Amino acid sequence: MADLKKDAEALHKAASALGKVDHHTTKPLHDFKAASHDLSAFGVLGTLMSAKDDIQDGMDTIAKLTKDLHKEWEAEAKFMDDVSDAFDLLDVLLSAAARAKKG
Repeated sequence: MADLKKDAEALHKAASALGKVDHHTTKPLHDFKAASHDLSAFGVLGTLMSAKDDIQDGMDTIAKLTKDLHKEWEAEAKFMDDVSDAFDLLDVLLSAAARAKKG
């Protein structure tokens, strides 16, 4: 039963950390998206090679995928919290059953 409690605590801690990932990536993602529209460092070479549009599209795609990852991480964190809660409940039920057996 102690293992369930430890597992529940570990899952809850991991879920909490995973749920905070987007707080750490919001500003870098915003900066990344902003940079995708300012590719002046490529100068004429980028324009001549039509690389600017390709790079901008690629950066926009990466930003979109990162937002999608945030949604998935949020769902995973919720699932982990649900499993943690289930472990807590199972621990309580097993403890009660053990006490009932002892009489």
